[in-house]
Amino acid sequence: MFNLHSTPQHDGYFMPAEWAPHSQTWMIWPERPDNWRQQAEPAQAAFAAVAQAIAGFEPVTVGVSAAQYANACAQLDHPAIRVVELSCNDAWVRDTGPTFVINGQGGLRGVDWAFNAWGGELGGLYADWALDDQVASKILSMERCPRYRTDGFVLEGGSIHVDGEGTLITTEECLLNPNRNPHLQRVEIEQQLAAQLGISKVIWLPEGLYNDETDGHVDNFCCFVRPGEVLLAWTDDPDNPNYSRCQAAAAVLAEARDAQGRALVVHHIPIPGPLHATAEECADVQVVEGSQSRDPAIRLAGSYVNFLIVNGGVVAPSFADPHDEEALAILQGLFPERRVVAVPGREILLGGGNIHCITQQQPAV
Repeated sequence: MFNLHSTPQHDGYFMPAEWAPHSQTWMIWPERPDNWRQQAEPAQAAFAAVAQAIAGFEPVTVGVSAAQYANACAQLDHPAIRVVELSCNDAWVRDTGPTFVINGQGGLRGVDWAFNAWGGELGGLYADWALDDQVASKILSMERCPRYRTDGFVLEGGSIHVDGEGTLITTEECLLNPNRNPHLQRVEIEQQLAAQLGISKVIWLPEGLYNDETDGHVDNFCCFVRPGEVLLAWTDDPDNPNYSRCQAAAAVLAEARDAQGRALVVHHIPIPGPLHATAEECADVQVVEGSQSRDPAIRLAGSYVNFLIVNGGVVAPSFADPHDEEALAILQGLFPERRVVAVPGREILLGGGNIHCITQQQPAV
């Protein structure tokens, strides 16, 4: 692996939009029993279904521990799915994997963000994240891809969305949280985002979805669907704890201009639920000091925004919820040139995220 000591922006690299062509999608196999119920068996079936759905559009590589290698290979038997041995702490490759950047001339490199398990000592979701902080470098090494490492700057891939034309959207709840980069002010964080991703404009939403244990990742709340257009999770119910969050985000988006000077077209998609884990679903998640607890009283941060755009398609979560049909119709209307595929997302949600959180696209060059 070749380590670079400049920045992507300096070298003429930038993060492309998710709808740009992919060479493959990366995933990581779930197994830790203090996050996934029943020794992660239901989660593994859910991840396998997501991998198979993506493989209908583009190649998939799944990183798996040595202990799970044979099991994963059996469940991921598909000509477009590659299984590789890759040790890690948990399965959220959006946040632990690299953010790939391109230069538009055939160059591909990767940004390896410092990772602290969504908060480190101040609210982090598990105590030991050393292996997860190595995931990005391992993936880049496998791909023989030059690496930029952001030592001293913590960021997760799920906390950002870009339009590929200079604009980034994020939340203050996450990036300004003192458990990420307390030594940096907003303007310094914007400078880091510009240097590492080649963007020139940051749109700051106040908060993400209610009870999102990532401290409000934007990929669970609002995303670009094309240049100048965003999709926002939405409720009209004043009693929904997300109501004020949606209103605040809408107010920001109404006034925002992107890097090209465009006003934004804002589309809405309903928030499912309320969704809660059952007592049975929580009962056999192992309790380990330092790990996120699971409790039926906690409202789950379910969201249809947590989908992945793939080559010719969109892979989106469903929740056996009354809003499923409407949400999928909205997505199909927003992506008429792509085929929208729904995959059950409840088991992934029980672990704290969804389809976008467990995937990371690698651009085609």
